[in-house]
Amino acid sequence: MSKTSRIAGAVLAVAALTGSLVACGGDSLEKSDDSGSKPAGSGAKGTLVVGAAAFTESKVLAELYAQILADAGYKTSVTTVKNRELYQPSLEKGEIDVVPEYAATIAEFLNAKVNGPKAPDEKPVASSDVTATVAALTKLAEPRGLKVLPAGGAVDQNAFAVSKEFAEKNKLKTLSDLGKSKLKVKIAAGDECEVRPFCAPGLKKTYGIDVTGIDPKGVGTPQAKQAVKDGTDQLVLTTTTDAVLDGLVFLEDDKKLQNADNVLPVVNAKDAGAPEVAAALDKLTKALTTEDLAELNRKVDAERAKPQDAAKDYLESKGLLTK
Repeated sequence: MSKTSRIAGAVLAVAALTGSLVACGGDSLEKSDDSGSKPAGSGAKGTLVVGAAAFTESKVLAELYAQILADAGYKTSVTTVKNRELYQPSLEKGEIDVVPEYAATIAEFLNAKVNGPKAPDEKPVASSDVTATVAALTKLAEPRGLKVLPAGGAVDQNAFAVSKEFAEKNKLKTLSDLGKSKLKVKIAAGDECEVRPFCAPGLKKTYGIDVTGIDPKGVGTPQAKQAVKDGTDQLVLTTTTDAVLDGLVFLEDDKKLQNADNVLPVVNAKDAGAPEVAAALDKLTKALTTEDLAELNRKVDAERAKPQDAAKDYLESKGLLTK
């Protein structure tokens, strides 16, 4: 599944359990055809399985986690699982030990699981405040045998872009600027944008943007971006870690409409709750930025680099590997 599909299904929705990351699944660990990298590391401190969802960014993050943990003395492997409905129960059971997650999305996923499918809409626990969101996530995760490690500055959340020409002509830098301009705006996005609180309704309510309609070309797809470059549409929904803008520019979410989907590790407390695991992952979390993540995505998607190679190059460039 693509990164943008995750956003369309999860970050936009923050709704029912089945809206968090595509279709529902069973409780067993089901691998996709891509089973990830081979075991690495000395194994002196034990063996850890890192889970990845089936989209580029998750695979890259899983490789980063696996390699930095291997460097810390663990024997690690990456297992790619189709979606959160499958890997989250496996994390609780200890079939998977570590998973890269997104604070707001996993918080609402667990909110739905614990409090019912309507809870994310009626009593959401996530917000644009990362500290409060992680605190709510921790409260939901700990009774399930999960340990939530600190969040970093890297964030993958909904983002809106316009053409450079449109931005310059109308002096737009923020979504507030677009609202104040009183320009009529058609959004290239998934059709669910029409009803999702973090898309068209949120843009209208929070920013006063005059949304005239949705052009259902998908989230961050080449077709959606081209429609904005051509002037057919004025705004495209993509994500903050989209590195392939080509003539488009992000408008800043200056009023914090989007929830805090900062990247953070979630681990099985029994099998991967050791301070050494947290310390190794924290080095990466503190170093990784949104721009870094976008560039890693670009290398894999545009340059066809393997996730494990892109991850290794990044860790070495940041001096995060000692071996």
